[in-house]
Amino acid sequence: GAAESAAKGASGATSSTQPQGMIIPESYSLEVTAGALKDYVGPPAFDSDRLYDTTPAGVVMGLAWTSMGGSALYIESVVESTVADKNADGEDGGGGGGGFHGRLHTTGQLGDVMKESSTLAYTFVRALMNRRDPANRFFGTSVIHLHVPEGATPKDGPSAGVTMATALLSLALNRQIRPDVAMTGELTLTGRVLKIGGLKEKTIAARRSGVKRILFPKSNVADWEELPDNVKEGIEGCPIEWYDQIPPLVGLDG
Repeated sequence: GAAESAAKGASGATSSTQPQGMIIPESYSLEVTAGALKDYVGPPAFDSDRLYDTTPAGVVMGLAWTSMGGSALYIESVVESTVADKNADGEDGGGGGGGFHGRLHTTGQLGDVMKESSTLAYTFVRALMNRRDPANRFFGTSVIHLHVPEGATPKDGPSAGVTMATALLSLALNRQIRPDVAMTGELTLTGRVLKIGGLKEKTIAARRSGVKRILFPKSNVADWEELPDNVKEGIEGCPIEWYDQIPPLVGLDG
């Protein structure tokens, strides 16, 4: 009985004891700087998807929507080789004569829809260049390699159409686009830009990569307007209905 009473007494004393908060002297101060933040909260959950500080000619940042959220999706294009432009006599044409010897091939584990988008973008930009400068034989004499980095990751969907077209146009003109621009949108053969999904996730990915201007389909304006201000802050949204609106916004006009 005495042992039981002693146990109860000890239990009662423990339950009545309240935990004491940490007492911090008024003279103590702590400044958490950006450089030291990692020491307190650990590494960032998401890193920037930016691969280039300055994009070379033929490279454009697109935006993708995956099961993990939004991410930057770069499209890279280079001239792999050139084919001599021959005239009817078999001599170097040097201009508008000769047949079409150029071609496009793609890598990066692209799905069927994305492969079709690359073919469509190639045809569209060839037609665009022919209208702008019929004497330009770039596509007629160039073997072009188009690649989407992170080749171990399968990719599909139509929303990279405008990005692919812009990469090819940048390559044909040998001009860089603005490095703070990203874009998303499905492209039709006539240049119409069609609605896409995941604009919120794509915008968050763009912010993470330091983008200041996003080009998206005009039919997604309602989605853009519904985004919280903290997501859109510091980013200019540019609704696009037709592809011809894109070159002036990325530095490829003139």
